[in-house]
Amino acid sequence: MKTYKIAVIPGDGIGVEVVNSSIKVLKALEKNKDYKLEFHEFDWSSEYYFKNGIMMPKDGIEQLKSFDAIFLGAVGHPDIQDHITLNGLLLPIRRAFDQFACVRPSILYPGVNTPIKDLKPFDIDLVVVRENTEGEYANVGGFQYQNFPDEVAVQSAVFTRKGCERVIRFAFELTIERNKKMHLTSITKSNAQGYSMVLWDRTFEEVKKDYPQVTTDSLLIDAACMDFIRKPQNFDVVVASNLFGDILTDIGAIITGSMGLASSGNIDPTKKSPSMFEPTHGSAPDIAGKGIANPMAQILTAGIMMKHLGEHESAEIIENSVKNVLDLGESISPDLGGNSTTSEVTRSIISNL
Repeated sequence: MKTYKIAVIPGDGIGVEVVNSSIKVLKALEKNKDYKLEFHEFDWSSEYYFKNGIMMPKDGIEQLKSFDAIFLGAVGHPDIQDHITLNGLLLPIRRAFDQFACVRPSILYPGVNTPIKDLKPFDIDLVVVRENTEGEYANVGGFQYQNFPDEVAVQSAVFTRKGCERVIRFAFELTIERNKKMHLTSITKSNAQGYSMVLWDRTFEEVKKDYPQVTTDSLLIDAACMDFIRKPQNFDVVVASNLFGDILTDIGAIITGSMGLASSGNIDPTKKSPSMFEPTHGSAPDIAGKGIANPMAQILTAGIMMKHLGEHESAEIIENSVKNVLDLGESISPDLGGNSTTSEVTRSIISNL
């Protein structure tokens, strides 16, 4: 029997609650499958930071190397600046394991209300592929005359041909794998960013020659934001830089109902290193501990993880179970207009597996 070793980092806030729900779903599903999931939990979080002054141990990356996947809840605390949690845990893991493709689907499921009028279930069915290891989030820059009146801050975006090409090629391959609209949209801002995004554009034009079966277009980020709201049904797969992908996926989550449905995977497509799977809703400290967090984003993220591990049937079962619960409308969390608790939603998903 195949055994998958999963490193579990519940993290902060509702991350702990929704990870707990997701593991219950995965264990219920595992009973009828020919594989075993072996979970190992790590207490790396803001509480760990308060005690130790760091988000994870200095050998944290080394500890994670032997795992098949990393399952993360959320990190973030009102008393810690976001750059500490981001640069102390998330970005080091993404970079160390070269998780260069962040895959974030946005699907309008049955039973979910969207602020966009006249749309039916599945009219929105898109995936944003976000470059995940360089770009605008590269930690390059510094301060000059810090804390003086003439203080200067420099933050440099880093775009490499290799980084652009591999994530764009991954997006083309995903478009073919999905086999839906067979269309890939590149997001740019080369009219204002005359070096980084021009390299991005040139690379996209070169790579697309290898995929004649895929239609393409290129949109400026501001136009893309408008079209995500004006005509989201036109999109299939979207490939974007680190910053632009981050912005677009928040819009994608809201137009498909809630951040509570926003799943995500930080992928190393080569599978040389473990990939990390996390929802995009954050730790939500305002509702943490109240038992009302929507666990669906984390559970859908578990589905992305199972697909990456090669368990495609299990991934489909998880998504269909969430879809059925939403369609029935009997166990709906407050973010989607219901009054069900986290535990109630989780039990419904398990009963629909």
